[in-house]
Amino acid sequence: MEYSPERIDEADREIHAFLPEPGRAARLAAEARSPAPGGPLRGVLFGVKDIIHVDGLPTGAGSAVPPDVLAGAEAALVSRLRAAGALVAGKTVTAEFAVTAPGPTRNPHNLAHTPGGSSSGSAAAVAAGMVPLAVGTQTVGSVIRPAAYCGVVGFKPTYGRIPVDGVIANAPSFDTVGVFAPDVAGVVRGAAVLCDAWRTVPSEGRRSPVLGVPAGPYLERAGAEALEAFNAQAEQLGSAGFEVREVPVMADFDATVRQLFTMNRYEVARTHADWFPRHGHLYREQTVAAIRQGHAVDPADYARASRDREDFRDRLLTAMYDHSVDLWLTPAATGPAPLGLGTTGDSVMCLPWSNAGFPSVTLPAGRAANGLPLGLQYVARPGADEELLAWAAALQALQPTSSRSRT
Repeated sequence: MEYSPERIDEADREIHAFLPEPGRAARLAAEARSPAPGGPLRGVLFGVKDIIHVDGLPTGAGSAVPPDVLAGAEAALVSRLRAAGALVAGKTVTAEFAVTAPGPTRNPHNLAHTPGGSSSGSAAAVAAGMVPLAVGTQTVGSVIRPAAYCGVVGFKPTYGRIPVDGVIANAPSFDTVGVFAPDVAGVVRGAAVLCDAWRTVPSEGRRSPVLGVPAGPYLERAGAEALEAFNAQAEQLGSAGFEVREVPVMADFDATVRQLFTMNRYEVARTHADWFPRHGHLYREQTVAAIRQGHAVDPADYARASRDREDFRDRLLTAMYDHSVDLWLTPAATGPAPLGLGTTGDSVMCLPWSNAGFPSVTLPAGRAANGLPLGLQYVARPGADEELLAWAAALQALQPTSSRSRT
């Protein structure tokens, strides 16, 4: 497929994945003519979530706050991609400040449905064939969920594996830069440039992973259709020769949800401690509500939640070691993309793994009854990003695909 600024402009009339940029074609032509290294991504167009600073482009964070208030130096991750020869196709739409107030982006598979969030534009841009690579961020479910809704591959690395300097924070204890591409190979190309100390995993002698199904209250949060599809997919993987083990975990899942949101809202409020008093009248009501919730969190409750988070992470790792699980296997979302653009969907299927800082990837896994994509999520131990994607490349061949939208 040929990617071009003209293709972006044509497709984006309906999808609204990118921020408007009248001079996009001229800017890209000038960048393409300038001296650039013959790196592994030479000439590849990539989209950048609009909470990530890019030299030469304003950062609005999906808000009405003046861009000069939010301005900052180019993010290291953008500089890494540029040094590898990639070209910034433009800024992609984000939910306001990467919280919950959605932007105008539509799902390329059905324009009446959300693409998910908060990395809405990045997922939709890849799904619509505008760019072969895009970057976003995930605090709870903002890479994996929109990738699943849009039928593309989304990768959230181990917490801290990609530098976040130059990225407007949501909740710094959780914020992680992620990658979108049409397939695992495309994600690997981006991750190898973006991730610190990327390793090549040899294919010779690589064993199949043991897959763990996290039985219990967490999995019960999935909708009926997603759970039915997930059970069929797990059975298919077992029939293909993979060892699939049910592992009872997260019996206190409701407490984990409360723990994460205690920490998240407390940190969101502190991220906006300077901006909100001066510009809060410009914020949307969902963002205001999140900040107000954070103001109400007692520091002692935050400290207790932080300790509970460490215990939760330790228990998940112990379960993996005790049951010899290499990858957790879960639905990527509670179901297909919801109807309407007033919400970005439910992030609960991503919540425990973001809470623990584990790396995860979602692969397209067929379609729901309404024709919208479903995704299957695989989660590895911290630091096993390379192994996760190497296994995902093999697992991808076993999944029913969600073909790119032609909208």
